[in-house]
Amino acid sequence: MPDVRLASPQGKWILLTTVLGSSMALLDSTVVNVALPAIGRDLDADLASLQWTVNAYMLTLAGLILLGGSLGDRYGRRKVFVVGVVWFAAASLLCGLAPNAGVLVAARALQGVGGALLTPGSLALIQASFHPDDRGRAVGLWSGFGGVGAAVGPFVGGWLVDGPGWRWVFLLNVPLALLCAPIAVRHVPESADGRSDHGRFDVLGAVLGALALALVTYALIEARSGSLLVAVTAVAGVAAGVAFVAVEKRRPDPMMPLGIFASRQFTAVNLVTLCVYGAFGGFFFLGAVQLQVVVGYSALQAGTALLPTTVLMLLFSARSGALADRIGPRIPLTVGPLLCAAGMLLMLRVGPDASYLADILPALLVLGTGMVTLVAPLTATVLGSVDASRAGLASGINNAAARAAGLIAVAALPLVTGMGEEAYRSPTAFDSAFERAMTVCAGVLVVGSVVAFATVRSLPPGCRRPECRTYGAVLSPPLEGERSRGRLA
Repeated sequence: MPDVRLASPQGKWILLTTVLGSSMALLDSTVVNVALPAIGRDLDADLASLQWTVNAYMLTLAGLILLGGSLGDRYGRRKVFVVGVVWFAAASLLCGLAPNAGVLVAARALQGVGGALLTPGSLALIQASFHPDDRGRAVGLWSGFGGVGAAVGPFVGGWLVDGPGWRWVFLLNVPLALLCAPIAVRHVPESADGRSDHGRFDVLGAVLGALALALVTYALIEARSGSLLVAVTAVAGVAAGVAFVAVEKRRPDPMMPLGIFASRQFTAVNLVTLCVYGAFGGFFFLGAVQLQVVVGYSALQAGTALLPTTVLMLLFSARSGALADRIGPRIPLTVGPLLCAAGMLLMLRVGPDASYLADILPALLVLGTGMVTLVAPLTATVLGSVDASRAGLASGINNAAARAAGLIAVAALPLVTGMGEEAYRSPTAFDSAFERAMTVCAGVLVVGSVVAFATVRSLPPGCRRPECRTYGAVLSPPLEGERSRGRLA
């Protein structure tokens, strides 16, 4: 049984290193969007390259995060966490030194691999190290401090872009890793699952899943060309997805057991997740660019302008979870997406002459209120829809689904809205496409609301509840651990 107390020096070191590790990944997922216009100008990159700058990271992270948690269980959570931190830092250094867009995209893909190793490891280390009496408080502090990191990310990213340059958005991870990794090695105890019945790793499933996402993403981003290669890639992506399902169905120890989807509520809430986080991914990708290219904000101003959504999440996510515990998840999961849709439609007022107080802030406040309303109940419903022994796996699948939804949204929205390769260089062209994109995102959110209203029901008494009560990330739901098997999916 883990016996480290939170008040002990070792407990404080463990908390510090897990916060540093998770903050690296959270910072990177929020600051890059603010840096996109500067990256495009400096590297003379077209819109497709900017899409890949975001999606290369999301692709490997979403495709490998389930496998990353399993690696920590078998080979040691501290070991895999440290490897992830070092890998992430090395890839970040390569991003910061990238001479062209192609190298940057490749380095971002490598960053996602590191993120898939360290992201599940952060919470797993806390659960495996702290005494049960202190674990809840430790998880609360970890998620709270991580949320603060997510909140300051756009602000820090904007300051770096306007100051030393966009490359420091990535180079900042290097000193964080140099601080985090030695602390982990010295102060964090090693832990592993210890079971003798481990099956073989589902490497084929992980490869097929990531390949399907990669091929579909490529086809969506490059579809403007209308080439035969794009059509072949799209078909190959669908075929890889079908093969992934077939492999997962037949394997004795699959990465994503399809039987978990026998729960109608679990399936339904993942459909809601796809709608909600697809819209969020599209908004935060295009919103930061809209504020700079169309409204005329600097990177720092754009990053600061987007803070209200994350601040609202930090302040009220725990209260939203408590409310959902009392009234059930159906109403929050129905109302939340509708509020978010209203926020997206209010963004239609954000044009060349937009006022922050009159136009931008009201839209972000409504959007943030919707996010607060739905995120905690969504996580609770995911955990409550399956047996407690599969809670960590269910959370991992839901987290991966959210990231995959954002990935597809970033790839598809420019195509759906007719955004040209050089649109981000033209305020008029980008503004028109942004308006169409916000309408599409609002429509997707309404679909998510309808699905929630039609399918989500009250949770059974005594079901597993989320440990991460305070949460600040806007592009993915929180990961939750699985104590009974020592596994974090």
